[in-house]
Amino acid sequence: MSRPEVDEARPKIERAVYKFLGYSEPHIESAAISCFTKGYDRKKVVDKLARFVDDRKAKKLTDALLDVFDTLRHSYKKDKDSNDSRKRYSEDASENRDVRESKRPKKEKKKEKEKEVEESPIPGPEQPSPGALTALQIKDMMANAQRMIEERKKQLNMTLSSQPQPIIPEQQTFIHDDAVNKAKRAAEIQARIQAQLLAKPNLLSAFGGTAVDKAAIGPQSTGPVALILDEEGRTVDSTGRAIQLPVHTPTLKANIRAKRREEFKQVQDKPPEEFSDASTFFDPRVQLKTAQRTKRRFKFVEEGHYIQMAQRLRTKAQLDKLQKEIFQVAKKTGIQSAAKLALITPKKEVASDEVPGVEWWDAVILRNESYESLDAPVEQNAEGAKNERFEGITNLVEHPIQLKPPADSTKEVPIPVMLTKKERKKLRRMTRRETWKEKQEKIRLGLEPPDEPKVRMSNLMRVLGTEQVQDPTRIEAHVRAQMAKRQKDHEDANTSRKLTKQQRSDKKVKKIREDTSDGVNVAVYRVTNLTNPAKKFKVETNCRQLLMTGTVVLYRDCNVVVVEGGPKQQKKYKRLMMQRIKWEENSTGGKASKEGKEGTSEERESSIYKCFCVWEGTVKERSFGDMKFKLCPAETFAREHFKKHGVEHYWDLAYAQSVLDAAGGE
Repeated sequence: MSRPEVDEARPKIERAVYKFLGYSEPHIESAAISCFTKGYDRKKVVDKLARFVDDRKAKKLTDALLDVFDTLRHSYKKDKDSNDSRKRYSEDASENRDVRESKRPKKEKKKEKEKEVEESPIPGPEQPSPGALTALQIKDMMANAQRMIEERKKQLNMTLSSQPQPIIPEQQTFIHDDAVNKAKRAAEIQARIQAQLLAKPNLLSAFGGTAVDKAAIGPQSTGPVALILDEEGRTVDSTGRAIQLPVHTPTLKANIRAKRREEFKQVQDKPPEEFSDASTFFDPRVQLKTAQRTKRRFKFVEEGHYIQMAQRLRTKAQLDKLQKEIFQVAKKTGIQSAAKLALITPKKEVASDEVPGVEWWDAVILRNESYESLDAPVEQNAEGAKNERFEGITNLVEHPIQLKPPADSTKEVPIPVMLTKKERKKLRRMTRRETWKEKQEKIRLGLEPPDEPKVRMSNLMRVLGTEQVQDPTRIEAHVRAQMAKRQKDHEDANTSRKLTKQQRSDKKVKKIREDTSDGVNVAVYRVTNLTNPAKKFKVETNCRQLLMTGTVVLYRDCNVVVVEGGPKQQKKYKRLMMQRIKWEENSTGGKASKEGKEGTSEERESSIYKCFCVWEGTVKERSFGDMKFKLCPAETFAREHFKKHGVEHYWDLAYAQSVLDAAGGE
């Protein structure tokens, strides 16, 4: 098929593919056209199309395309035959005509030529030849030429009078050149007419005399028109009348742009108009900006300016840091709360049996330091306004700003979707199939090379076939190398996914660490006996492993353990304290000795090993750092340790329970 035939057959092949598949497929269309162009048979076309569709569809599609191709081929053959027949008919007709002309006798041809010569008129001595112009025709031609010249002159005079524009001195050169060109053109036309008339001398005698000769061929001035200027510099004609010379208007784009550029430059060079205050359109509030940019001057900085600024910033940072440290120390020591209490506490000490005139909590709001002023009538000042009895109390209601609790998070907690085992398998299967399809598409488009066949020792004969029989040793070595390469790639992939030691440690810490910005969970435990070093080690080590903070206060019969952390950390630590640690075991590893009947009461009390959860709750922030042990010989030292951190109530609660347990045991 030629290229025009391929272009004509492409739409029909596309329609056939669309009708068969139900959608358009450019790859199949181009493959089919390529097969027909190269002249493939049916088997080769089926093999070519089997790359895109299955075998059964490929065969049916090949039959449909072959039908289309046969139809096109018959139509081409029919058109070619008709064209050949027309060509043969025209050639036969021309040949017959030539034969007929050649068969005509020479006598008939000679007679026809003589007849044509006789019919043609022979000019006389005074008659012009048949090809020459008559005098009347020449006269009409000259009259028409003169009339056209007069009309052209009138048009030029009208254009000159309709354009009364002053001539710029720079444009006079263009006008002069235009006039010279027109004069040259007129001289050339006259010379051409003169040459034609001289070539035909019969024309001059036809007009009879030299008057026509002078009118038609007479000498005329071909030079440029003289420029006449009067005293004022205006252009005038020979009679002294002022005339306006025509202005040359450029037609080329480059000349038009140059003219516009000159006009714009002239406008820019003009000085800006000045507005006077007397103008009705002048607004003194509007500041006119000049077209030119004002020059910026140097602004020199005095020596030491930036040094002083830096010193000020450093001093401010030091003051802020010092204030924060003072605030933290005051908070830990209780000075801040004591200073607030000092504002409302009574200034003088009152005996326990003495009744004060005004209670100290009422003295803050009473104007007069007595309750008798409440029964007295309300007094008015000089302006007529009533004096208020209370300080800072009015008839207005104060609505405090509602604050959100710190423990409530503003972020929406996403609900995780829990899939069953069957759903997880299905999702994995669908994902892997999508990946496989994408890879196959890239291979089909040529973006990636196809994978090598996965050959093993078990499927060696089925995959390779005759190649294995020809050289089994080489094929076996190749297969074993391929298997080793696959194993190595698998191990390398596992190694690349394996976490390093630091990454594993960070993963564990991330799994254990909890966010305590909204609140800290606190638990207080009381242990009757904590002398066993193994149990001390478990208490301290588990607290550090769970990334918790707290303290341990060792006191006789009242050992207090305080831990701070998140809810999951507290759950694990509570299980350690209440279940995992066997408190009844003594330091030797056996059960505690049960000699209570024979021993004293103190020995029986020391043989009791128990752990109690005193309190669990949530606080705003942490009060302790890393877990540390504090040995306190007296109860006051232990309370002072907790008071330093602002949580002395932990000790009060634990110690009170120990006293109650001791009293109940007695």
